[in-house]
Amino acid sequence: MQRDLNERQQAVLNWISNGCPDGIWNDTTYKVGAQALQNRGLVKVTKRRGYWTAELTDKGRHHFAGESSAPASTSSRTPEDPRAGVRMPRPRTTPKAHAIYADQLLEELAANNGCLIKHIDPGPHAVSWAHRVSITRKSGKIPATQELHGNRTHRGYEIKLVDIPAWRLAELASLPVPARLTRPHATVAALQKQPQPMGLTDAVQGRALRIIQALITAARQQGHVVALGPTRGAVPPQRRRKAEPHFTITAQGEKVGFLVLQEQDRSEHIPTDKERADAKEHSWMRIPRFDYTPSERLRFTLRGGSPHRATEWADTTGRPLEDQLAEIAQEITLRGEAAERRRRADQLAAEERRRR
Repeated sequence: MQRDLNERQQAVLNWISNGCPDGIWNDTTYKVGAQALQNRGLVKVTKRRGYWTAELTDKGRHHFAGESSAPASTSSRTPEDPRAGVRMPRPRTTPKAHAIYADQLLEELAANNGCLIKHIDPGPHAVSWAHRVSITRKSGKIPATQELHGNRTHRGYEIKLVDIPAWRLAELASLPVPARLTRPHATVAALQKQPQPMGLTDAVQGRALRIIQALITAARQQGHVVALGPTRGAVPPQRRRKAEPHFTITAQGEKVGFLVLQEQDRSEHIPTDKERADAKEHSWMRIPRFDYTPSERLRFTLRGGSPHRATEWADTTGRPLEDQLAEIAQEITLRGEAAERRRRADQLAAEERRRR
């Protein structure tokens, strides 16, 4: 029997006997092979209500006698047991199938200039392209200089394999932070002379000023201009994200504002006897749920220009702001370069309009 099957038909027969895992075929040519197998009595193909199903016949199962047992039927949807009236569980996708999915997706992207638009089929058993993208990302087969994106659009699910920008691949040298402010920049000195610089507590005030000094030193080495911002003192809690900056750094005409914030620790509020009595006496009284106390963590919020890496940098566990200063300094330069490119593009467009 096996001599009568060509390589393609044998592959389709193996696919049906193994439960027809998703993603093996990129087109519908398997249906032609299944029809040829049906003519030989090895499978039974059924087309009903828009669903294509195939299952092995007794003759087809006999062909695989002696091999490990495999699911005997498959379809584009999960089959149901008519006796129990419940939906049978869908077979799990194996790591081997994951590797096949990743290889197929990368091959398709290579053949289509790194961009695919996949049709989004309805139903619980339709192909999940977001899952395929996730599998491919975890496969380790994507080149180190590229990254895979997947987004749902009005045209379908868009998958792109794009080059990682050079600025993200660059190795950044750490910026030294002075242990003491011996000769602070004029902006740092102005902040230092304020009664409560940037509204920070004494525990973090000195560290914040030294970090700002290191950032300003790196910015001036790049030819950027530093100036004192309009905000003085503490920022009201309700305006933490909208307040004016404490200082600004201008790169190639693009002004980037820096707002320095002190993070707050939240703890559950324990009501006092007076609060309980007031809440009982006045219906409009509300006992707060939480208490907020200043922590030793800092946050820098950047505003202005086109963001590249991020808009905020903050102390995290194992990665203080001192270790992130190189990224912040690079961000300033990137925003300045982007602004310069926009200006040049606008000039070229204006010249083209005048020429026309």
